Amino acid sequence: MATRRIVVIGASAGGIEALRTLVGGLPPDFQTPIAVVLHMPPQAPGVLAEILDRVGPLRATNAVNSERIQPGHIHVAPPDWHLVVEPGKLRVVKGPRENRFRPAIDPLFRSAAQVYGPAAVGVLLTGSLDDGTAGMWAIKQLGGTTIVQDPAEALFSSMPQSAIDHVQVDHVVPLARIPPLLVELTSLPVPERTMPVPELMNVEVKIAMENNPIDAGFERMAEPSRFACPECHGVLLQIKEGTLTRFRCHTGHAYSVASLLAAISEGIEEGLWIAIRALEEGQLLMGRMAEHVRSHDAAEAQQLCDRADEAKRHSDMLRKMVTQRVPSTTTTTD
Repeated sequence: MATRRIVVIGASAGGIEALRTLVGGLPPDFQTPIAVVLHMPPQAPGVLAEILDRVGPLRATNAVNSERIQPGHIHVAPPDWHLVVEPGKLRVVKGPRENRFRPAIDPLFRSAAQVYGPAAVGVLLTGSLDDGTAGMWAIKQLGGTTIVQDPAEALFSSMPQSAIDHVQVDHVVPLARIPPLLVELTSLPVPERTMPVPELMNVEVKIAMENNPIDAGFERMAEPSRFACPECHGVLLQIKEGTLTRFRCHTGHAYSVASLLAAISEGIEEGLWIAIRALEEGQLLMGRMAEHVRSHDAAEAQQLCDRADEAKRHSDMLRKMVTQRVPSTTTTTD
């Protein structure tokens, strides 16, 4: 394994066209295996592999659990499954969501760093938020090569810019420059692994591969934070890597600061809409009750009308808060 490379690619919003351009620019004799994660909703049809198979000379298929890694082949993560690298093969697993996504980029990059070390080449393309930054950190930490699409030309610049801000990226290049750069890099001899895999990285790969985080020893490697997991409401543990701050709960869900803020923002909006619904249902109920009792108790009817008016004022206020909220730079729909 030490004499072979792997290319791992991550993309999010705007990623289909970026991947089409990258894959379409690779030559037919490109022999390094490629693994791809694109953020997609769980119900997505999973046609990315078909798109990439048609656009370039290399064969592209949806990854299958335990399939062998094939030279010159593009292995694509299917919707709602993490794609993880093992020695000589791939795993397709239902591990906890990371940065609110499954598949997520960080588990693929982190596992490629763990298995391939300096033979891993990570490529991060257009996307919102910052999934992939921690994975690029892992690749760089173990001597691999990191490539980031130039944020100035990316359709969504947040993801590549985050990697640049937190990782000493080896190459920041326009999209059209990435295919020839990959050809150049994968033709170079691979240095021997000199750095041991950090235990935290081993544990996080195990978590992605459906191991219990507590059994894997994660709680010994992070400090409790004051925040709760937006998904399961467990305590989030805090991880520091260089300038990166990350969070993971004891059930396995993982967040960067940006993805945690995005999840909290979504939770706030969801809570406001629930409150609006409850107030408006109360308003309707009290209005109907007032009509029902008006004929025999005018005072009670007036009290009910007053309470209905108060509920409407509160619901109107909350509705205005929701509709006039300034869009957050940390939210995304990809």
